[in-house]
Amino acid sequence: MRLKTIVLIILCLLLGVGFVVWKSQTADAPSFRPESNKTTPAAVKPKPFDKTMYSLTNPASVWVIANKQHPLGPKEYVPADLVVPNVSLRVPGNESMQLRQVAAGALETMFSAAKSDGIAMTLSSGYRSYTYQVNLYNGYVASQGQVAADTQSARPGFSEHQTGLAVDVEPSDRTCEVEACFGGTPAGVWVKAHAYEYGFIIRYPTGKEDITGYEPEPWHLRYIGKDLAFELNRTGVTTLEEFFGISGGKSYVD
Repeated sequence: MRLKTIVLIILCLLLGVGFVVWKSQTADAPSFRPESNKTTPAAVKPKPFDKTMYSLTNPASVWVIANKQHPLGPKEYVPADLVVPNVSLRVPGNESMQLRQVAAGALETMFSAAKSDGIAMTLSSGYRSYTYQVNLYNGYVASQGQVAADTQSARPGFSEHQTGLAVDVEPSDRTCEVEACFGGTPAGVWVKAHAYEYGFIIRYPTGKEDITGYEPEPWHLRYIGKDLAFELNRTGVTTLEEFFGISGGKSYVD
């Protein structure tokens, strides 16, 4: 009886040792995993910006280009949705205090954001009718001559202001109003940094006179919508002519 017990104990010990050895060997062995047939999907490329989203020639389009090579058609165009934005106005009651509805709303939002940052601005000039531009341009010609006038004021029918999408802004204290020094004022610095966030660009930037046809005007903003404004900011392109490959320059089309 004692012998059977001893033998049984020995067998149990042997089985236990064998199990421990087997366990250690299987734990060290690398597990086999079949290779997956799936391939890593390629990174999705962002879609190129759609430059055909809006017309560049229809005067009612937010992307319309009006420059010395591209007059408005018809030259006497009048926007159908002019409104007076709810902002500080330089000349209340004047027709130039109007903008197209979409631009007016964007200007209100932008001025409100600027005010939150401690920047108070005023609408200096917005929409100008064909007749208004005739009188303005002729005044420049009379005082400075046509060559100088063509660098500072658009001829009638060629002005962005006639679209109702262009706006001249100024500090509410009228410091550097409609002058090159506006760019160095707190308002000018703010506009340069933030205008695109509201769908505006500085239409006549420094260094692009041969392309836009005009001297730099840091106060002159053009509403083009957020899609295009953000794309210009992303790419670093500063003029509509360069972005769309449209002719510009200082000479008027015949």
